Amino acid sequence: MKRLWAPWRMKFVQTKTAGCVFCDIQKEADGPDNLVILRGKRCFVILNRFPYTSGHMMVVANEHRNSLEDLDAETRAEMMELATRGMGVLRSVYHPDAFNVGANIGEAAGAGVAGHVHIHVVPRWTGDANFMMTLAETKVMPEALEVTYARLRAAWDSC
Repeated sequence: MKRLWAPWRMKFVQTKTAGCVFCDIQKEADGPDNLVILRGKRCFVILNRFPYTSGHMMVVANEHRNSLEDLDAETRAEMMELATRGMGVLRSVYHPDAFNVGANIGEAAGAGVAGHVHIHVVPRWTGDANFMMTLAETKVMPEALEVTYARLRAAWDSC
C-alpha cells in the first residue's frame, strides 16, 4: 500500500460548504487565505488551491453561470483579457515553455466546480511530467501556495 501524507488538505476537507466555493470567495477579503490575485469588474483571478503546476490560476466569472454561452459578451471578453494578462504575469515570474488555457464546461468534461464557469491558465515546462507523475502517479509541487500567491500578486501590477 502506498501512502502519501498531505496534511494541508485537511483544511479543505473540513471547510467544504454546501454552496459554491467561487460565490463564497467573492464575499471574502482578498489575500493569501482565499488566493484571489486580482478582481476585475466582472471576473476575478484566483490561484487553484489544488494546482497541476506552480502558478496554476483561474479566471472566474463573478456571476454564477454554468457555461461561457450563459455570460454576456463583456464578461466573456474580460475573462479572455484576464487570462491573457495572467499568461504574461506567469511568463515574467516562472518563464514557462508553454501554457494550457481552457475551460471544463460541465462535470462530464472534468469541471471541479461544474456550476460556475471559469478558465484555467496553467504554465507548462518541457519535461514537467517527471518520473514521480509517470511512475508513482504523484505530483510534486516545488513551491508553497502562499509563496506562489505573493510572487504573482507582486508581479501582476508591473506586467
